[in-house]
Amino acid sequence: MTSPAIYIKLVLTAIFWGGTFIAGRQVAQDLGPFSIAFLRFAMASVLLLSLTRIQEGRFPRVSPGQLVLVVLLGLTGVFAYNALFFKGLSLIEASRASLIVATCPAFIAIASVLFLHERLALVQAIGIPLSILGAAVVIAKGDLRRIATGGVGLGELYILGCVLNWAAYSLLGKVALRRLSPLVSVSYSSLAGAIALAFPALYEGLARTVHRASWLDWTSMAYLAVCGTVIGFVWFYEGVQRIGATRAGLFINFVPISAVILAFFMLREPITWSLALGAALVLSGVYLTNRVARPREPAACRN
Repeated sequence: MTSPAIYIKLVLTAIFWGGTFIAGRQVAQDLGPFSIAFLRFAMASVLLLSLTRIQEGRFPRVSPGQLVLVVLLGLTGVFAYNALFFKGLSLIEASRASLIVATCPAFIAIASVLFLHERLALVQAIGIPLSILGAAVVIAKGDLRRIATGGVGLGELYILGCVLNWAAYSLLGKVALRRLSPLVSVSYSSLAGAIALAFPALYEGLARTVHRASWLDWTSMAYLAVCGTVIGFVWFYEGVQRIGATRAGLFINFVPISAVILAFFMLREPITWSLALGAALVLSGVYLTNRVARPREPAACRN
């Protein structure tokens, strides 16, 4: 019999990941996207590598081919995703951003068909356009004509870029996980991404960022690193091991819900009719898309 504790951890993971949009929105108002992303993953990498050393008993060696994959994972899922994530959150509401990011499973499924020649089940074929339609409603604030006339803002485009980079990260992760454990692949890719982020962060003014960041900014970055990356990753994969990827993955559906609720109470972001309609469409589509069991994918950098 499965202990109730694992379900509590999965619910908390969904809340933690929903909270990354709130913390990201907060810190993105004050600091540059590259500096935030670097500090987040510099902190997270130290913790993840420490966990890797404890669990593996050593730092596993990687072949040249695996090293290329790790670097690509770091460039897509850490470097590009987070730079776009924080840039987007400096421009649009956390609740809207969370619903756009929630379409990741749909784009992963599309990319899997195009590049890995996987087949779509009927429920997925229904869920994908449904979730994309929901994202379009959120992006266009209920007026789909805005998309056709170029009325979509930069913030929405940045967050959509997050989704595309996460799809690339997930496909690369499927290949990496054939030889590397989830913890090792995420730890090493986080380190690779942090190293890549260091250079634009320094150019952006990292030294000034460290000096002028408020206690709330540091709290937000610590939350992103510890709760949003390390604890979220460990607990999610503990769930995958205990109850299976399909059942654990269903808890991811609560991430945008928790983000919208937290944004309402903590950031005073209104829940408009277009946001509610988009949320219903996105969540319905994500549920259908995730109905089919899928291979394990990297979970860190989920948000």
